[in-house]
Amino acid sequence: MLDCAIIGGGPAGLTAGLYATRGGLKSVVMFESGMPGGQITQSSEIENYPGFFDHTKTGMDFMDTWQKQCFSFGLKHEMKSVQKVSKKDNIFEILLEDGSVVEAKTVIVCTGSVPKRAGFKGEDEFFGKGVSTCATCDGFFYKNKPVTVLGGGDTALEEALYLSNIASDVYVVHRRDTFKSAPSTVQRAKQKSNIHFILDSVVEEVQGDMMGVSSVVVKNIKTNETQTLQTPGIFVFVGHNVNNSVLKDDNGDFICEVTPWGQVVVDLSMRTSLEGLYAAGDLRVDAPKQVVCAAGDGATSALQVISYIQENA
Repeated sequence: MLDCAIIGGGPAGLTAGLYATRGGLKSVVMFESGMPGGQITQSSEIENYPGFFDHTKTGMDFMDTWQKQCFSFGLKHEMKSVQKVSKKDNIFEILLEDGSVVEAKTVIVCTGSVPKRAGFKGEDEFFGKGVSTCATCDGFFYKNKPVTVLGGGDTALEEALYLSNIASDVYVVHRRDTFKSAPSTVQRAKQKSNIHFILDSVVEEVQGDMMGVSSVVVKNIKTNETQTLQTPGIFVFVGHNVNNSVLKDDNGDFICEVTPWGQVVVDLSMRTSLEGLYAAGDLRVDAPKQVVCAAGDGATSALQVISYIQENA
């Protein structure tokens, strides 16, 4: 039986594994069906991780050292997909893709979330080359340049406000003339002189070349008129798909408390409503979706696991 099963191999999962093994747990396995590292491995450049200042290295290079460090302390990596987590008495059962079951005293779920794609032409082609889903990560690349923001929820307007302090102009494209965002956030955005609203509109296409995005084609859904915004970057905020399927039972019900949007509810110690089950990283409620924060979640959850096992020995 494992002391701890970690599901997911991004920054949260790797850090949880590092702290759990260095903390004295003898049997810790991280289940990750692909190469560990998470979404950050898709980044071409990293500027906002403390202590990492080598702009010649990619996200893949960055996470490669994490893997080596974590595995050196005894963390084992099983390249298998987890189908379901359940609990019987005080033991967790992890059902794997091949039908086998692994038992564990504790489980840390770090399966993350994936930004939804809007579906406009060129979105996939230019993702990471002008199309972004993280203003904190990529906003600095557009200092004193105009950018487009797609979306009308809290995240879209909050990120537009963030970008307005960096970019010369921020064009917010929203398919309706009202916003889902909090009224106070809408008001703050409207008071910013360099935030411009393009309502009742959708993004039809991003255009560019090998250097990246050069312009964004926007269509008004009421008049069918189009306009081209000469912006080298577009930030898409149309929601996230939370990777929470492993926490559903045979009836499709969650084994722990989640929000209406599927985010796992945790306390400050990353504990879920089910004893012995922890959630870390982008999967959990109110996650900032930053590598440094996910790593902190992973460390916190592992320290709590160590205490839990000691208390229940």
